[in-house]
Amino acid sequence: MAKYKSLFDVQGTLGEVTFYKGEDGQYVRRKGGVSKNRILKDPNFERTRENLSEFGRAATSGKLMRRAINSLMLDAKDSRVTSRLTKVLNQVKNEDLTSARGQRNVATGLANPLGRARLKGFNFNAKSELDTVLMAQYTLDSATGEIVISDLIPNQQISAPEGATHLSFSAGFLNLDLATETKDLQLSNVVNLPINGIASTVTLTPAVPAVGTGQSYYVLKVAFFQEINGIQYPLKNGAFNALQLIELL
Repeated sequence: MAKYKSLFDVQGTLGEVTFYKGEDGQYVRRKGGVSKNRILKDPNFERTRENLSEFGRAATSGKLMRRAINSLMLDAKDSRVTSRLTKVLNQVKNEDLTSARGQRNVATGLANPLGRARLKGFNFNAKSELDTVLMAQYTLDSATGEIVISDLIPNQQISAPEGATHLSFSAGFLNLDLATETKDLQLSNVVNLPINGIASTVTLTPAVPAVGTGQSYYVLKVAFFQEINGIQYPLKNGAFNALQLIELL
């Protein structure tokens, strides 16, 4: 695959060459490769089939995770979150040290502390990562899912985008079992603050702890707003909002 520059935007196939547009510019690639039928049947491609099978399961796990927190992620994601999450989960799958080759999976990988470490800290919006937005320390009670940010001074400890006048904090406590595809998401209250120099303690508490047989996921969200005539509007449809998986147990 190569990137190209041209006076004109060209998309489609010309002979053996395909032109297409990606997020970072125009690309060109040559047609060809091994047929699908050969990959599925040829003994020489057994390793390829195993890799494809494991990758497919990682993609399915990513879909389950995204759907589980969709209410939080709707306005706090980038256009590549699906591929980025799948890539990380494919690495988590590699920490499955018990399943046979071709059968390794994310659920078993997450049972390994090394697998959980690979996923912890994932930002659903790569263009606005939590660690670059929130400069204050916070505490997490893993039993209740409560998150506390003590004595937050917004105009000193928040890296707010231009035009933002207010911000909101919210959190989610999720129990997700990838093996059984069962989930329980409990959302916290929402704390809205003006971006000024007044210190406030932010306390986010889910109504009840999430329950289930899977892993416990804790996510923290920061959303920005612009107030006009007393009404707060989402700033640029959430382009600067941050959502991070802050802990995974």
